[in-house]
Amino acid sequence: MVEEKREIVVVDDDSSMSQAIERLIVTSGWRARSFASAEDLLVWDQHAGIIFLVLDIQLPGMSGLDLHQHLASCGIRPPVVFITGYDQPYFRQRAEEAGAVAYLTKPFSGQLLTDAIRRHLSAA
Repeated sequence: MVEEKREIVVVDDDSSMSQAIERLIVTSGWRARSFASAEDLLVWDQHAGIIFLVLDIQLPGMSGLDLHQHLASCGIRPPVVFITGYDQPYFRQRAEEAGAVAYLTKPFSGQLLTDAIRRHLSAA
């Protein structure tokens, strides 16, 4: 039997930000995987192993908000933190309506992110 990998998934088109978040997650004791776009995540075949999402709102192609909505419509509903470099009331409202664990504006404290993840994974 193959053991299912349970991972925190990061989707951000800024490779340096994505790598920094992935390193933070791994050094905090979790598994992580990064994708540069929503479309890259959608072609990945391991959605059942996603235990948490960190999604950039503004991505090329499908936005992080639309990606989250698409995954939810497919029955994939892990907790999510939305991140953005362009804070707007519309984005905040949509993130809140999506049930976001947190909404973080870049640059943000790594502690804020890990606290949000820890709080929701320990409650699960």
